[in-house]
Amino acid sequence: MMNFTESVYSFENSQEKNMAFEQVFERISKFMKRNPNGNFRLMLGTDSQVHPKYTRFITGIVIKQEGKGAWACIRRYVVSRQMTNLHERISFETSLTEDIAALFTEERKNELITIVLPNIYQGSSFTIEGHIDIGAGQRNKTRVYVREMISRIESIGIDPKIKPDSLVASSYANRYTK
Repeated sequence: MMNFTESVYSFENSQEKNMAFEQVFERISKFMKRNPNGNFRLMLGTDSQVHPKYTRFITGIVIKQEGKGAWACIRRYVVSRQMTNLHERISFETSLTEDIAALFTEERKNELITIVLPNIYQGSSFTIEGHIDIGAGQRNKTRVYVREMISRIESIGIDPKIKPDSLVASSYANRYTK
């Protein structure tokens, strides 16, 4: 992991620009408090696109309440060269996802869990997922990295998802890499 301080991170969505992580966390918490008796999935994932002079990485953060909508934002990161080696790029995507996951400290995770806890016996839930833009299919060039990247996401205590279930990386973040 890159171990940047939180102040290095700047997040945005269609309504807000230049959000600090603390603001992102407040938006997630506020979203969950609106209807705390639901099933929440906090999903983190990164995608990249190689351009002629740089490689753009987009990390998405999505809080989704099943059947009730979502709130999302992205973080942009640019490497000033073409990262054409697939393993390097997939590994870097996973590192960026790990970095964002690390901002959700135990204290912050507990704060979010506390929102749904009173409703747990009525079926409320909260999960954190790390979405990796790789697939295990025979035709997928990234399949050789699946075990390695899943292990990395599991080792930080979040639930790994790969294609076709890695929607934040392969769909949401992907939109902003072009």
